[in-house]
Amino acid sequence: MKPEVLLVGTMLPMVVSELESTYVLHHHEDPDDPSGLPEDVRGRVRALVTYGAVGARRPVLEVLPKLEIVACFAVGTDAVDVVHCRGRGIPVTNTPDVLTECVADMALALLLAVQRRIVAGDTYVRQGRWLEANMPLSRRMGKHRAGIFGMGRIGQAVARRLLPFGCEVHYCGPNAKPELPYTYHRDLAAMAAAVDFLILTCPGGAATRHAVDRRVLDALGPRGTLINVSRGSVVDEAALVAALTEGRLGQAGLDVFADEPRVPEALLGLENVVLQPHAGSGTEETREAMGRLVLDNLAAHFAGRPLLTPV
Repeated sequence: MKPEVLLVGTMLPMVVSELESTYVLHHHEDPDDPSGLPEDVRGRVRALVTYGAVGARRPVLEVLPKLEIVACFAVGTDAVDVVHCRGRGIPVTNTPDVLTECVADMALALLLAVQRRIVAGDTYVRQGRWLEANMPLSRRMGKHRAGIFGMGRIGQAVARRLLPFGCEVHYCGPNAKPELPYTYHRDLAAMAAAVDFLILTCPGGAATRHAVDRRVLDALGPRGTLINVSRGSVVDEAALVAALTEGRLGQAGLDVFADEPRVPEALLGLENVVLQPHAGSGTEETREAMGRLVLDNLAAHFAGRPLLTPV
């Protein structure tokens, strides 16, 4: 008998295809409401596969008595009730490493786009405004101080990309990492006051919710730049909108938002903001590698082998 697997939300076609050929696959859309799950299916599901933004929350988890593993297509598991899973001895896997480089690329791309006004310049040319006058000057990328909030895999990959530009790298996190040649700050607002760019690469979840608040944004200041490739929950979005519209923050590059895919209307008309649709890992190569890791973790579990990337 093939193991029965529940897919919550959507997934890459290649992942769905292999899940359908290897397992008995069931689909469910709402991570908060199990009412659409037939009773007989609930009692047979042994694995749950989900996308990072969708997650797996307690209402669904509680109706799956035979659940053995949750495989998450993302690095962040803040939308998965990991505490509940651990309490039941259910391992959770994620997809680290394979998306590190692409997310770091996005952070750098947003920073370059904001500093050099790449999107505004494109619009300037397309609208014929260059025929009337030269575009206002942008700001250079190099020789600035960059602060990274969250010096994990992605944070370190961003730091490596900043060094060739001559940037001075600072970082903030729960603990200093003496092996890294960067300046450590325990307090986020203190680091924001000391840098020109604040780049967010930390995990989401309760521990970092609204860590970037008005105090941090004001410390970064009217010539400061905020780049977020982590989670929308890390930033107090109302405070960010106010800081940008009132001129208390210089500019921002945002790949993530508090209520995706909804973006605050006020941000849409600002030329000092570059927006992306949570696409940091959104390359064909990286998404395929993430999908393969989800499948390989499931295969390892059902074969009785060690999991590749347990949380």
